[in-house]
Amino acid sequence: MSTPTRPQVWFLTGSQHLYGPETLEQVAGQSREIQQLLNGSGALSAEIVEKPVLTDAGAIRQVMLDANSDPACLGVIAWMHTFSPAKMWITGLDSLRKPMLHLHTQLNVSLPWESIDMDFMNLNQAAHGDREFGYVQTRIGVARKTVAGHASDPALVVRIDGWMRAAAGFARWRDLKVARFGDNMRNVAVTEGDKVDAELRFGMSVNTWGVNDLVEWVDAASDADVDALVAEYADTYRLAPELAVGGERHESLRYGARIEVGLRGFLVDGGFGAFTSNFEDLGGLRQLPGLAVQRLMADGYGFGGEGDWKTSALLAAVKAMGAGTGKGTSFMEDYTYHFGPGEPKILGAHMLEVCPSIAAGTPSVEIHPLGIGGREDPVRMVFDAEPGPAVVIGMADLGDRFRFVANEIEVVAPDEPLPQLPVARAVWKPAPSLSTSAELWLSAGGPHHTVLTKAVGAEVLADFAEMVRTELLLIDAGTTTGAFLDRLRWNQAYYKLASGLPGRG
Repeated sequence: MSTPTRPQVWFLTGSQHLYGPETLEQVAGQSREIQQLLNGSGALSAEIVEKPVLTDAGAIRQVMLDANSDPACLGVIAWMHTFSPAKMWITGLDSLRKPMLHLHTQLNVSLPWESIDMDFMNLNQAAHGDREFGYVQTRIGVARKTVAGHASDPALVVRIDGWMRAAAGFARWRDLKVARFGDNMRNVAVTEGDKVDAELRFGMSVNTWGVNDLVEWVDAASDADVDALVAEYADTYRLAPELAVGGERHESLRYGARIEVGLRGFLVDGGFGAFTSNFEDLGGLRQLPGLAVQRLMADGYGFGGEGDWKTSALLAAVKAMGAGTGKGTSFMEDYTYHFGPGEPKILGAHMLEVCPSIAAGTPSVEIHPLGIGGREDPVRMVFDAEPGPAVVIGMADLGDRFRFVANEIEVVAPDEPLPQLPVARAVWKPAPSLSTSAELWLSAGGPHHTVLTKAVGAEVLADFAEMVRTELLLIDAGTTTGAFLDRLRWNQAYYKLASGLPGRG
């Protein structure tokens, strides 16, 4: 699921012909220095690509159209090196369909106090030009991120990389295909959603296949492929003795491998980047897919249990955002609480499907009974999540709009071992407290299925929400009940009003 080549972000520098060819050459040279400084940081997940200095409306519109059509281009960074009259940017900005970052910077860190003259002032006036540019973006409603500071500042580079990662999530959604094996769990409300509106707003295509379409691929898996996968399991994980070669349950492990071979083949053949399953609709499958789902998530696929296509799509996007960080992201569900003694905590898990990218140590592969689904005992990985800061984010369809709800958390080790809990799990402390976060999550209508990520933070997720024009409600250490409930009311009024207004948003 990784991109074969490094993605690009185009660097657009604004100026005008008024300054003459000599000055424009200086502008181009200094623009190149800024790009090289950023690329040379080694901290960016995409390559910044130089484009010619833009000085007229036709060239600006064309470069935006070119960015739209280039699959390697995640988005554009725009910087007004001098004064670039912003009326000439209107049609170009209106044509842009990819994310934009407005970089407010300049080449020099310090002012040359003793030598500064009007030539220097005329050349280095981004403080002037970017304000003109910012005005016209606000005037026509351009969704963008604005970052101010010098390109040598590591904090600025981190914020640019966060925006790049959000743009990778945006790009993932634009061409994402989600395969639903069966429908969603019966009588559940929050896993429902408007798939037509999702395709219109986000670009994702969500469709249903019969579970037995998958079963045909599972049954057709070759013994040689199953043998190779079983050997890989033995090399990669700690196998329960009964699952090892010669063990009394080894055939169950082989069937789990057969599911993975078939499921992976189906997804690759159809170009899918995400999928769902439902324990109420297993067709001819002998096991509820567990191990296969966990391993596919580790490879970057999105997944949602009980037919939850929204969480599946969200996981695929967040996986794309976190690519290359070495940190994990998983499908998750709030299961039960620890109110005390000690600090209150949440125990999160799912029946079988938690991604091993968040594991602390090597997972064990085990087989245990499952009281739902009516099938053979399923094989799954069992582990505790690695401690550290993380975010959980969920997506709900409110009828008139989609909403993201997110909570900053601290994943912690369990207070005591969990020898009788045969699933992968995470324990965490939510900010600002368990009671407040739970009350606010419920008030916001947040879903019970979420994405838990250690790979990207709240600012990246906020950038992503801005790119896809979707409401985000964040619960963090500074959140208070009164302010959050007020924001819910204000947002409701805003979205009701905005839905009746023409324009970009």
